[in-house]
Amino acid sequence: MKQCHFCANNIDNIEYRKPDVLKKFLSHHGRISPKAETGVCAKHQRRLATAIKRARIIGLLSFVSA
Repeated sequence: MKQCHFCANNIDNIEYRKPDVLKKFLSHHGRISPKAETGVCAKHQRRLATAIKRARIIGLLSFVSA
């Protein structure tokens, strides 16, 4: 089992303003990858999904990959 990226690095607040970090947790289709693939714990998966959705709304991430 993979260890959570955010727990290992003591990151409690996931910034939606850092799209380069968020892109690592998106599939090549632009979908949010499930926690079974990424190894992120449930608490951080929820926060990650919220951060990705916020970044999409303000235009930092696209909704789909072209």
